[in-house]
Amino acid sequence: MMKTRTAFGVIAASAAALTLAACGNNQNSENAAPTADPATSTPAPAPSMAPTEDIVVAASTAPDFTTLTAAIQSAGLAQRLSSPGPFTVFAPTNAAFDKIPAADRNALMQPAMKADLTKILTYHVVPGRLVAADLAAQAAANNGTATLTTVQGGKLTLRDAGGGKWEITDAKGGKATITMADQARTNGVVHVIDTVLMP
Repeated sequence: MMKTRTAFGVIAASAAALTLAACGNNQNSENAAPTADPATSTPAPAPSMAPTEDIVVAASTAPDFTTLTAAIQSAGLAQRLSSPGPFTVFAPTNAAFDKIPAADRNALMQPAMKADLTKILTYHVVPGRLVAADLAAQAAANNGTATLTTVQGGKLTLRDAGGGKWEITDAKGGKATITMADQARTNGVVHVIDTVLMP
């Protein structure tokens, strides 16, 4: 099932930013995870220790998320991620950001593009704490797909792609794969992805 490892991104920081004001406690049944069915869920092994760092602190020291960290800083959202949440973050790696043409990436980091950058970053954050088993249970209860509402307001569709991989489809039809799941933090959970999602 989904690979679990400890290292993830700060993108939650961005999404958390907008989530705080409007989505602090999401009551949307769409995101309420049903009880996992042992036959279809993908439980993650219990961590040996409880997490001691929030999403921002953990991401700021992860070498695979320097681009995401810079984006969070450019959008002015990092400080928000220290809030209690909880948040579920789909965090793109540096390699995921490298798939975007350099000119477009650089443009997004400019002050004039702050609103667009914020929209993209918050599209990667879902209110609540949804671990891999929750996502699998939602998909099992909905004909193989789980639909989540992001802090940005758009939808993400997740499905089991087979071979232990989960695929996320964004609003533009783009696809990302979860490469590491269930990165626990004090204020949420992070799932590492290989492609930036676009609202």
